[in-house]
Amino acid sequence: MGIEIELGYDKTKPKSIEAYAQKLIGRSFRQVMEDDSNAIREDGTTYGKSDVAETKRNKGNVGQIIEECFFHYSCNSDARADFPEAGVELKVTPYKENKNGTLSAKERLILTMIDYMTVVNEDFETSHFWNKSKLILLIYYLYKQEVKFNLDYRIGYAKLFTPPEQDLKIIKHDYEIIVEKIRAGKAHELSEGDTLYLGAATKSSTSEVRRKQPYSDIPAKPRAFTFKNSYMTYVLNNYIIPGKDTYEPIVKDDSVESFEDYVVNKIGEYAGYSVDELCEKFDVDITKKAKNLGAMLAYRILGIKSNQAEEFEKANIVLKTIRIGSNNKIKESMSFPTFKFKELVQEEWDDSTFGNYLRETRFLFVVYKFDENEKLHLKGAQFWNIPYEDLENDVRQMWERTVQVLKEGLKVEKINGINHNNFPKATENRVSHVRPHAQNAKDTYELPDGREYPKQCFWLNNTYILEQIDQRLK
Repeated sequence: MGIEIELGYDKTKPKSIEAYAQKLIGRSFRQVMEDDSNAIREDGTTYGKSDVAETKRNKGNVGQIIEECFFHYSCNSDARADFPEAGVELKVTPYKENKNGTLSAKERLILTMIDYMTVVNEDFETSHFWNKSKLILLIYYLYKQEVKFNLDYRIGYAKLFTPPEQDLKIIKHDYEIIVEKIRAGKAHELSEGDTLYLGAATKSSTSEVRRKQPYSDIPAKPRAFTFKNSYMTYVLNNYIIPGKDTYEPIVKDDSVESFEDYVVNKIGEYAGYSVDELCEKFDVDITKKAKNLGAMLAYRILGIKSNQAEEFEKANIVLKTIRIGSNNKIKESMSFPTFKFKELVQEEWDDSTFGNYLRETRFLFVVYKFDENEKLHLKGAQFWNIPYEDLENDVRQMWERTVQVLKEGLKVEKINGINHNNFPKATENRVSHVRPHAQNAKDTYELPDGREYPKQCFWLNNTYILEQIDQRLK
């Protein structure tokens, strides 16, 4: 009999591989391994239980089980796709169920390591990255915190995926942004916030590892091309799970070359309009005085009625409205979610919640300005992510100072009936500071020393935000 029959699938045909993979649905990795524990490897040895340690959280093992126990090929680091005759790459990735019942990807999807020395000589269409990523067999398994061993996670979905045309344009543009930064000798400054769907994520066993780059003597952290967590969540909910509703897309045809230029230009068409005029134009009830009125108007300009745009969901783009006063200053600093004191002191900067948020998030600033009569007008929009130097110098210093204050014991002093603390202030740091974000004095978290204290969060300084706004929008 031919090898296709022995395997149970035709390794030259993507659809045959997919159909066979769907037999995994509902099974745990332990079941897959035990069902095939005596399967013969290509080298003639058998794959036994001893090959997979009973480790709690060794993600690599689950992919190896699928490769060797189910598809019956040896795990390798071949530059070609996992099923070279079919051009299919296998990826095993977790998803989770959120408290509100929705599903999301648990993490980004690692695609290929970035070889700084060779990627600068590759074109997107013929690149190692695209060769390994244009057709992926996605095996999604359900991550549950209470499951003790990775072998007991269950597989929920198995489906072929190739980025659709509208996504591919953005992915290609992201790829070019990453490669151009390496060509400019700035591989050490790469950030996931630079791009939309395709990221350049750090990938090494320790944060001290560095690699050579071709056009600079500064060593860079090892990085991999990844589909971002936000993009993988969208893929799961809209391409993998059947019958799910999609969000509204901003771009409704394929003629747009640059998504970001399209968004900025679209909003820019209404520069100079007052908020009142925009409300009338887009049939928004101004009398309700919605807190998010500025953002709502930006979405309406972009043709989005739900305040949830498909491309923003995929790319983890956060829309922030900024209001410049008639005195050319910004009154409000920019707040972020509160942090738990006891959790913060357990973190390291390189993998900190706040640091990662700023590294991975791209912002759309929609700027409004008050005129001399205190009437608010739209100025326009810009995309922004925090510059590498500002993050790794100023924000890092502020973050480390906050952790130090908590570890040494927060000092609280009452002056004129008002509590003052020694968290970093806006006057001490060009970029960021810490201050309260509690509803009232009783809205607290526990400090490491056991005291209760009003919730705090990190803020970007209003003066810093003004620095980052394009001159044309001021």
